[in-house]
Amino acid sequence: MAKKPYYITTAIAYTSGKPHIGNTYEAILADAIARFKRKEGYDVFYQTGTDEHGQKIQEKAEAAGVTPQAYVDKIAGEIKGIWDLVGTSYDKFIRTTDEDHVKQVAKIFKKFYDQGDIYKDYYEGMYCTPCESFWTESQLVDGKCPDCGREVKPAKEEAYFFKMGKYADRLIEHINTHPEFIQPVSRKNEMMNNFLLKGLQDLCVSRTSFTWGVPVDFDPRHVTYVWLDALTNYITGIGYDVDGKHGENYKKYWPADLHLIGKDILRFHTIYWPIFLMALGEPLPKQVFGHPWLLLGDGKMSKSKGNVIYADDLARLFGVDAVRYFVLHEMPFDNDGQITWELVAERFNTELANVLGNLVSRTIAMIDKYFGGTVVKSQAANEEEPDAEFKATVTGVVAKVIAKADELRIADAISEVFTLFRRANKYIDETMPWALAKDEAKKARLNDVLYNLAEAIQIGASLLDSFMPETSAKILAAYGAESRTLEACATFGARDSVTVTAIAPLFARIDFKTLAPEIEKIREQQMAAYAAETAGVAAESAEKKPETTAKETKEEEKVPEISFDDFVKVQLRVGEIIACEAVPKSNKLLKETVKFGDEVRTVVSGIAKHYKPEEMVGKKVVFVTNLAPRKVCGILSEGMILAAEDKDGNLSLIVPEKDVESGTTLG
Repeated sequence: MAKKPYYITTAIAYTSGKPHIGNTYEAILADAIARFKRKEGYDVFYQTGTDEHGQKIQEKAEAAGVTPQAYVDKIAGEIKGIWDLVGTSYDKFIRTTDEDHVKQVAKIFKKFYDQGDIYKDYYEGMYCTPCESFWTESQLVDGKCPDCGREVKPAKEEAYFFKMGKYADRLIEHINTHPEFIQPVSRKNEMMNNFLLKGLQDLCVSRTSFTWGVPVDFDPRHVTYVWLDALTNYITGIGYDVDGKHGENYKKYWPADLHLIGKDILRFHTIYWPIFLMALGEPLPKQVFGHPWLLLGDGKMSKSKGNVIYADDLARLFGVDAVRYFVLHEMPFDNDGQITWELVAERFNTELANVLGNLVSRTIAMIDKYFGGTVVKSQAANEEEPDAEFKATVTGVVAKVIAKADELRIADAISEVFTLFRRANKYIDETMPWALAKDEAKKARLNDVLYNLAEAIQIGASLLDSFMPETSAKILAAYGAESRTLEACATFGARDSVTVTAIAPLFARIDFKTLAPEIEKIREQQMAAYAAETAGVAAESAEKKPETTAKETKEEEKVPEISFDDFVKVQLRVGEIIACEAVPKSNKLLKETVKFGDEVRTVVSGIAKHYKPEEMVGKKVVFVTNLAPRKVCGILSEGMILAAEDKDGNLSLIVPEKDVESGTTLG
């Protein structure tokens, strides 16, 4: 009998930068669901990928001095590398710059226009570049973007608009008659009450203020709005064709069984996307699940603070499966979860090392020590206590895991597996194999106890393989077994004998103090990268800075007052630049070797667009010399050069009027 198809997608990652662990969590969660569905017997297709168009991408590429395509090629490769690193078993990694996707997006836009769903007008409102979204004044929260909380700016431009209201009633009816469509239920209520029932505004679906996007072929001044472009990946990636010549995957897998997305983009997936599909005459996805966020301890990750946590750093320090375990197990079903380095280390020790790793290794050690590595299935007519209850607990776990996983409660499903492992540890304490080993008359009982433990561990490892595949494979190999089907996990005593092979500890306990230097190094690297980036942005801003209005000048003058005591804390000294060179891999930074009297320091400055290295040698310039040193692009900078910048972006170093000795203090 043919397997039932199951199509799962993640939101495609925006190629504006390296994804942190909160972004990576979604790919891991989707992978766990996809793997478990395969174990349940489904024909699974798991699609993920990258969203590569839009104004933000064009601006970042310009700032980096590369083409938008070169920029997204680099970032998309980085994202795909991280997805591969954490073991995501996707079937398709789509990019919105893929030729077949671009072709279909252009045809979709034309179809909407031809059937009267799209019209041309002007848009005037407040625009958020990071979100690629227009807002009215009434929609802003404290004057800022209601989605991301960032600054917005007035914008007016010609655009095409989609008539959202044309399909709103149909969508409301669909949501009301399909309670499973938006999950969790709290997200459904939010979409209905905050958007649909208040009435939908027509949606801007093209832009003219930038060029990096899918061109509107019948009006080449316009490019397709990023959300119309991005959302359609879910069908173009599996072979949708506007002309009806769909590929086999589209025929097999659409409508999607699950769109797994972050709660922040729920509106786009439960309102805009279904309406686009209605306009195309295609079925709606069966379910959209808006998962919560994985937040840092205080809720904020910042490159400037050096506290952004990335999956590759976590994997290097703790291992891939420890990362998978943490993000899958620590995320509640419908509330935000938290992550810190300390919390990951704590879970690593208490759950992975103590509960699982210790159980596996000591059971192997006892089988090897007492029976030369092999135990056999019991031939005894009667079981002893607490064997019956132990076996029932172990075999009863599979039904609980299936129930939780089918509800997408992956954290709870993993907890059920670890309930099995905890029960096995308790079984060791109850039966005391080391005591049984002292009595030759109890050797048969010792065999039965260790066989029962080996059987329980194999069942647990088989249930764990969707969530921690590498760990599961290591355990099963050590017990000479393959992963069991879900049906087989409900049966105890599947093997006549078990032969074990010693393995290295799965999770050796970690002393967090030993990780602290490495974590500090990661923090310093982030701060250095941020400093280099901001130095570059400052230089770019100087070059592009428009004339300042009288109002802006007045605003700039409103700086906070400081006391004389505050001022005298700043040490200003004249330094003579005795050597200068460009910083490798940066077109913004110079590395200056500066003499302050008898002292020589290194200073990194973002002035390479204004001064050549050879021009700097011999200059005597004013520096701030009591700033805390910090690394910039791996170079320790021990001060800050002072310069003035006029309204045209011209930069002038602050130099003493007359020649003075290096090291002279200003006062």
